[in-house]
Parts: sequence; structure tokens; C-alpha cells
Amino acid sequence: MFVVVISWLFAKNFRGLAIYPFIFLRDRELKENLKIINHEKIHLRQQIELLWVFFFLWYGTEFLIRWIQFGNPLVAYFNISFEKEAYANEYDLSYLNKRKVWNFTNYL
Repeated sequence: MFVVVISWLFAKNFRGLAIYPFIFLRDRELKENLKIINHEKIHLRQQIELLWVFFFLWYGTEFLIRWIQFGNPLVAYFNISFEKEAYANEYDLSYLNKRKVWNFTNYL
């Protein structure tokens, strides 16, 4: 895992982005935020499980479905199974040690 700070990459509401094997952050201070780092590490694990390309296909497809379902892109984002798993467990810094494979499917 490599952590890179690229402030110009992000809209104001987004702080981080995981694209295996990198975690991109909006601000240098976020490197010290264990919650955000853990959230993005959960996404890295999801990407590994789905062989990277299938993660992004699934993510994009689920986002579009949720956008149609809820009529709002931000609500759609928070209802993507990958995001629901990451947000639900971002404070548990030992989560990845006990996480079961494909656990994001429990959040569909």
C-alpha cells in the first residue's frame, strides 16, 4: 500500500480514494487519520477480492442502480455495498484481520 497526497484530484466532499495499491488523499494531514486510512484499506481488500477490474465494474453498476433507485447521486454513493461495509467498519482498526472474504455482499 502506498499513500499519495493529491489535493487537486478531489471534490470538496471527498477525502480519499483507493486504487490498488495506492491510497490517494486530499490533504497531507489525512495521512494521520487512522479512520480514513482504514476505510480506504477496506476498499483495497475489496479490490483484491474482485481482481481490481471487477471491483470497479461492480462499483459503477451498483452506483448507477442506486442513483436510479434513490434519485440522488450522494445517497446512491452511501448505499453502495462497498461503501456501506467500509463506513460501518472504519473505526475498527482490527477489522481487516477478522473480515471474511466477500463480506461486502452482506451489505447489498
